[in-house]
Parts: sequence; C-alpha cells; structure tokens
Amino acid sequence: MTSDTETDQAGARRRKPRNAADTVGNRRLKPSTMMMGHGFDPMLSEGSLKPPIFLTSTFVFENAAAGKRHFEGVTGKRPGGAEGLVYSRFNGPNQEILEDRLGIWEDAEDALTFSSGMSAIATLFLAMVKPGDTIIHSGPLYAATETLIARVLGKFGVNFLDFPAGASRAEIDAVLEKGAQGHVALIYLESPANPTNALVDIEAVAASRDAIFGTGADAPPIAIDNTFLGPLWQQPLKHGADLVVYSLTKYAGGHSDLVAGGVLGRKEPINTVRLLRNTIGTILDPHTAWMLLRSLETLELRMSRAGENAAKVCAFLRDHPKVERVGYLGFLEGDRQADIYRRHCLGAGSTFSLFIKGGEAESFRFLDALSIAKLAVSLGGTETLASHPAAMTHLSVSPERKAALGITDNLVRISIGVEDADDLIADFAQALSAI
Repeated sequence: MTSDTETDQAGARRRKPRNAADTVGNRRLKPSTMMMGHGFDPMLSEGSLKPPIFLTSTFVFENAAAGKRHFEGVTGKRPGGAEGLVYSRFNGPNQEILEDRLGIWEDAEDALTFSSGMSAIATLFLAMVKPGDTIIHSGPLYAATETLIARVLGKFGVNFLDFPAGASRAEIDAVLEKGAQGHVALIYLESPANPTNALVDIEAVAASRDAIFGTGADAPPIAIDNTFLGPLWQQPLKHGADLVVYSLTKYAGGHSDLVAGGVLGRKEPINTVRLLRNTIGTILDPHTAWMLLRSLETLELRMSRAGENAAKVCAFLRDHPKVERVGYLGFLEGDRQADIYRRHCLGAGSTFSLFIKGGEAESFRFLDALSIAKLAVSLGGTETLASHPAAMTHLSVSPERKAALGITDNLVRISIGVEDADDLIADFAQALSAI
C-alpha cells in the first residue's frame, strides 16, 4: 500500500483519495457502497470517474531518496511493502485500489492479488514452508491444491497431514498433536469443501491450534479457501482464521471472463507472502484488476440473486424422484454440520452438490440434456454451470481418496447464476426426464 505523499496516478503527487471516507456522519458505510469509489480520487486522474488502466511496466520516482525508501519496503528491509509505486511486478495503481476494496468486505488488515487462484495458493505455500515442514489441511481440497501439496511440495520434503472437513474438535486435536511432533508451518482449510460442500469448524481449528501450539508468533497461521461462499456468506477472519484465500475468478469476478486470485487477512503473514510475490512475480495484471474493480460494484447484487435462485432450485430438486439427495447448505439441520453452518455462515450460497440416482452414465445423460445451464467447470458466474467432479475437476484424485471424500460418480456440481429461477427449474426438470 502506498503512503499519502508519494508519486502516484498520472504522475501526480500521491495524497489520500478525497472520497475514501468510511463514514457519513456517524454512519459506517457498507462495503457495497464503498465499492463505488474507495481508494481512488478522480482528481488524480484527469477527473476520470473510473480508474484508468495503468499499462506501464515502471514508475518514475519523485527523487532518489523516494526510490531508496520504496525499495527498502519491496526488499523487506522495512516491513509493510513499498510506500509508493515501484515496478509492475511489485505493485500498481489498479492492483492497489483493488486490494484496498477487497479488504473492506471482511475488515482485513491487508490484501494481495494474484494472477490466478492457484498462483495465490502456491505463493502462500511457498512463502510459509521449508523442507521438513508439515502442512495440516482439511479434506477434500480443490484437486489442484491437493496436487500442489502432495505431489509438488512433497518433492521438496514438505509433509502433510489431513483431517476430514466435518471433523470434531477431538479429531482435529489428534491430527494437530501428531503434527506438533515436527514443525507445522501452516494450517490450511477449505470450507465449504470442493465439491462436497462439507463445512469445516473454523472456531474448533483455531481453538485446537491455540491449545496445542500457543498464541505466540511461532504458532502456525490458519488460512482458508473461502471461494465457495465468498465474503457475503462467510467471513472466516471473524472465526479465528488469519488469512482468507479466494479464486477471484468466481464471485468477485463473477462474469466468467477473467482469472485471478487473492489473499487477505492479518498484516504480518500478508507481508511474508508479499515478499515472495515480489520475487516470483505472481501479481495480477492491471487490466484484470480493472475488470475486478468493475465487478466488485455489483458483487452483492449478483451473489444475492444467485443465492435466492439456488434456494428455489434446490427446493425443487430435493423432492424429485430421480434425485438421491441435494448437498445444499440451506438444508442442514440437527447435526454437527448444521451447528457449524449456524455459527459460521451468513447464507447457503449458490453452489451445491446434486446426487443423481445411478452413476456416471445417468449423470452424463443429465448433463448432456441441459439447455440453459452450461456444461463447464468453475462457479460463481452470472450463468448457471454444471460439471461432473469425479470425471473432470477431480479426475487426478485417486479412486480410493475420491471414495473416502464422497466424490462419487453420481455427484454433479451445480453453480446457480442470475437467470430466472423458474426457467432454471424447467431446465433441470427436462434434463432429469432424460435419465
């Protein structure tokens, strides 16, 4: 983040944006309001209502002393990153405005953006671990994340232990105690889990971490992939997480036209991740950052409509004779998962697991018969998407692990968009009739 006085947009002297106020009178502004202007002063960019796209590789320093000061931040000689704009591998106006706005949704101390969700996760892991360390994680994780941990980091002597997403405090304790026999560098969660929608008890993980490793600086940070629910429906920092990871491709981008990632949370671990991002250059490009700034303005509207649609569609699917069950968070009741949902979640989201009676053949017939919903991976876009995790996103996962994690051949993952809900119900009805 930059200071109030350094060189910035359009060559003008950096100063605090005039419209960056968080309050009007005694009223604290809502994130949806602040997405319209926070962190950007039109008067620093020729009066442009929206931030321009800053397509430049480097930035001119005001003087040599400023250049030295900025590089002290970039190289870690002074914590907190550069105080001004340096070079586009490190920072840029579009990325900084975006990072300011991303942090607002969850009241995070700081945020970083990346070229993809996986580059965010990879940079986080590489910044935190060294050979001989252990990553403890919940399961299942997104298949590429599991591959990165087990197959890539494993080649460099990084170990892992895992527990199921719905684990109890006692089960979590047992895994963390085993990990404590060595050096645990990171506790990594994904909740809801992809693609089963199983919830992790973040509060129980945080309590277990504090009890076993203490609350000092040496305790492993807790990071969580919150992509499935996004900041509108779950805010993990309030429940004990230190870092939140996003594929910004999904709800934040929300139009299936960009790829990006983000990490936000406590400033200390963010600074550690920033140093590695500066070194390996996994920062988001300015054009994609600009597109995300556009998308954040409608984030609440899009997610709210998609969530309302999902509730209606799932209510229809729940009682359909060709459906075995619907893994929708809004249907949880009376068990441990329902308790986690009550404590952690602000909404059921718009992505769910549909278990069709039968197996792969029946699932494929259903998918091939869809008309409005598109047969594609990803989620959180304006359009409804459907895919087959066992044969697509989790194809690289071993059959034994897929069975253990409940990723079955009759599981279809659905991400509901912002179309008319009755039209979507009609589409699912005719596709199910094709089975």
